[in-house]
Amino acid sequence: MRIPARAALAACGAAALLAAGAPVASADTTTYAPITLSPEESQHLCADVLPRLIDRKTKLADKINGGADVQGSVAWLRAKAQDQRGKGHAKIADRLGARADRRAGRVDDLKSVDQRLTDFKNAHCVAK
Repeated sequence: MRIPARAALAACGAAALLAAGAPVASADTTTYAPITLSPEESQHLCADVLPRLIDRKTKLADKINGGADVQGSVAWLRAKAQDQRGKGHAKIADRLGARADRRAGRVDDLKSVDQRLTDFKNAHCVAK
């Protein structure tokens, strides 16, 4: 199948126009305008959204730090790993142990989230 010379020339010309018209990526960083909220949006955020986020963070921290009877906690995962190791399932036990270690590492992330939520609440949701 041969492509006529005119079609090839037209395709190359179209590609050149597209390449020339495309903006060049710049290394300059752009600054964005600050986000402004209406009083209604701010009230909704402080009264509805923020308490739900704080509650969600608290429940997750309680789950992670729970005892061996709390499904999904670090202690529960370690107990399951020990149980699997006792049954001779070393690979499963290793995966559960690694999962428990990762989950225990999330406690620091949750502390950071708690600090950010508290800072936001103190800065934007307290009557001035």
